[in-house]
Amino acid sequence: MVFLSIFIWFPSSVNVSFASSSFSRSLLPEELGLKKQKLSHLHFYFHDIVSGRNSTAVRVAKAKMTDPLNEGPELSSKIVDLARGLYASSSLSEIGLLMVKNYFFTEGKYNGSTLSVLGGNAVFSGVREMPIVGGRRLFRFARGYARARTHSLDLQTGDAVVEYNVYVFHY
Repeated sequence: MVFLSIFIWFPSSVNVSFASSSFSRSLLPEELGLKKQKLSHLHFYFHDIVSGRNSTAVRVAKAKMTDPLNEGPELSSKIVDLARGLYASSSLSEIGLLMVKNYFFTEGKYNGSTLSVLGGNAVFSGVREMPIVGGRRLFRFARGYARARTHSLDLQTGDAVVEYNVYVFHY
């Protein structure tokens, strides 16, 4: 089991002045080129392979490659995205992870765009829901949620295939 300790330092005093008009201003979305907001549904499979020569993740060190996100549950299906990030044990009562992931899309109209997920993942729950907290390019200002369901899990190796349905508002 991996334990993660994070120490955050906060200065004892912070001086922030809001009197200056150059510090902030109100903007209209159109000023940033933002058009009507859309809701998209994305569906893919996350391959978390921790065993063998072609592993995509290791427990505490750098992986040989990023985790592929595929159209189907087979590792041989078309790769549509790559995942980068980390997860750490976050529960003493269940197998729960804190997920910090970026999904890098490499196909279709979302090519070059990313989505960011930050939240808890109770691994043995049937369906887990994690928040989408942002993104890049076509997913700038993204917000929504990802629903994850384990498609397959090898308890001997720790290898897993996880199905994701992502619902995201974006411009």
